Amino acid sequence: MRLVLVGDVMLGRLVNDRLREKPVEFVWGDTIPFFKSADASVCNLECVISDRGERREPSRKAFHFRTDSKNIEALTKAAITAVTLANNHSLDFGPDALADTLNSLDASGIKRAGAGADIREASSAVYFKASGVGVALMSFTDNEPGWEATEKTPGVYYLPADLNDPRTATLMDKIREAKKKADLVIVSPHWGPNRGYRPVPGHIPLAHAMIDAGADIVFGHSCHVFQGVELYRGRPIIYGAGDFIDDYAVDEVERNDESFVFIVETDGARLQRLLLYPTMIIRFQARSARGFLAEEIAIKMKTLSSELNTRLKWLEEESCLELDLSGLKT
Repeated sequence: MRLVLVGDVMLGRLVNDRLREKPVEFVWGDTIPFFKSADASVCNLECVISDRGERREPSRKAFHFRTDSKNIEALTKAAITAVTLANNHSLDFGPDALADTLNSLDASGIKRAGAGADIREASSAVYFKASGVGVALMSFTDNEPGWEATEKTPGVYYLPADLNDPRTATLMDKIREAKKKADLVIVSPHWGPNRGYRPVPGHIPLAHAMIDAGADIVFGHSCHVFQGVELYRGRPIIYGAGDFIDDYAVDEVERNDESFVFIVETDGARLQRLLLYPTMIIRFQARSARGFLAEEIAIKMKTLSSELNTRLKWLEEESCLELDLSGLKT
């Protein structure tokens, strides 16, 4: 099985304007073959898909992301299997826009995790099969505690990134339950501050605890730049996947236009390797990085990962990094 994972996909603002002029496939640029050739693919959807709603709390929150309802096709054209919605933009335009997003995804057959009409729905794992492998996807965020779903109100699965918080024990129970039903469990946290090439210290023990509970892949995002990959008990931890599609101004120090297509390869349910193909955002479009730019991005990721005692290998012919997961003790 080939499973594609990419970080934040933001289709609002200037990206939305461009999609009023261009085919919806435009945003994926030359990366779309990765998605179309995969058995399954997951991204963090960093906007709502709706033509309704008003900006929520505009005096407090500077950025609000919404894309036209027709742009659900941007996800279907790329054959996206599932999206995560536990993030700090799922309620940017209120509950109506969130409801439209949920309905559009459901109608298009795209699985979604991390937000819902109530806490039960928001916190539940979603399940899908890829090449006969049963996959469970869960998502939570430590952003926007005021948007936490309750038994009676819609919202996101909010969870402080703190092992001492009692809600963390509930998360671990949910991971253990998902592992009983699926061959592979992906836990996808939208966590930490904007920026920072290194994980917040509390994220590391929490990621380890999630794997101890049964997660096979931890797929994190939120910080706008990529962070190092760690190997723990033979399982990959992507602390920060970076931004994949957006219209953000580029920080020349912490390059938020650089990221990767992460591909997990398995033999059945057994993890074999993780491949990291360098990408860049160029004029609201995801593009494969080439030549020395690809190598520069890869060197940065190798350095950050080595700080986590993880060795990545550069594959010259494929222009990607490789993390061997086969034959590792778990």
